[in-house]
Amino acid sequence: MSTSNSPTEAKLSCRNLWKLYGPNAASHLSDESRLPQNGGNAAELAQSIRDQGGIVASADVNFDLMPGEIFVIMGLSGSGKSTVVRCLSRLVEPTCGEILLDGQDLLKASPKELIDFRRYKMGMVFQSFGLLPHLNVFENVAFPLKLQGMEPKERTKRAERVIDLVGLEGRESSYPSQLSGGQQQRVGIARSLAVEPEVWFLDEPFSALDPLIRRQMQDEFLRLQQELHKSIVFITHDFLESLRVADRMAIMKDGAVVQIGRPVDLILNPADDYVREFTNDVPWELILTAGDIASDNTPPAGIKEVPASTKVADLLPYLAEHDAGVAVRADDGSIFHMTGQHLIAALASGVTDAAA
Repeated sequence: MSTSNSPTEAKLSCRNLWKLYGPNAASHLSDESRLPQNGGNAAELAQSIRDQGGIVASADVNFDLMPGEIFVIMGLSGSGKSTVVRCLSRLVEPTCGEILLDGQDLLKASPKELIDFRRYKMGMVFQSFGLLPHLNVFENVAFPLKLQGMEPKERTKRAERVIDLVGLEGRESSYPSQLSGGQQQRVGIARSLAVEPEVWFLDEPFSALDPLIRRQMQDEFLRLQQELHKSIVFITHDFLESLRVADRMAIMKDGAVVQIGRPVDLILNPADDYVREFTNDVPWELILTAGDIASDNTPPAGIKEVPASTKVADLLPYLAEHDAGVAVRADDGSIFHMTGQHLIAALASGVTDAAA
């Protein structure tokens, strides 16, 4: 099955982003002829910097975050993923590059402009909940609105709405010490959503939680995204978590982006052995969708219809009992056909229309 998507302007763009540590870090990039955008080789430049005692936390990172997209950045510890998200918000100052939010370069923003970006356009959630222990749930959630100077009546209305949104109604007067880990993370999420951010940065937000609570929070996060349609950069080291939440993802190693694509693209066509190690043990039915393996044939009349985004795992019981398969409707309204035989053929060959 093939579909075409009209181009959409990126909400956030990261261009040629480098973050170096060490004495005179910026001097390593002073020879512009060595920069990749001028014909240089990023890997060679990064290795040269390391050979001279520099630390390369981010090496020529490039990607676009599209409106309403969950863009996952993942990699092993030390790969540079958290450095990138902190550079995006300028909690860490990049050594060089561009970070464009709606076309405006955040690295050229004045201190006052940067404060306004953080207060009104960015939401951030980290692995550490970061709640203020002397404030209750309502006060923690309303705190950034108070910093904005929002009127008390509107502040109360906004805070109550997001508290309800994350399922903490009735706990407004509780203090962080009285909440479970999952509830504390919900407060952190509500606090970041209260400012109604245009872009949302989440750095391993669920990794400190127990596995069951983590799964519940992932479900809650996806429910919120279906309702809010935020543009999200989501950091994780867990490939299965990225499969659950990502529209697209980037895999990082040694500060550099190794591969960018949809999860199914990375699984079926890994760029190298490093990416393949992440994907080897992933059951394909968890990531393949009906749209990935449906054929261009016209389906028989009257059979069950499903969206192209439906996971194959959810269709297995139905396909086992219905040889005629299902009709698959793409986002543009086109109709395709998928049967159990199409699934078997795709798994046997390792090739789908989407990956061809």
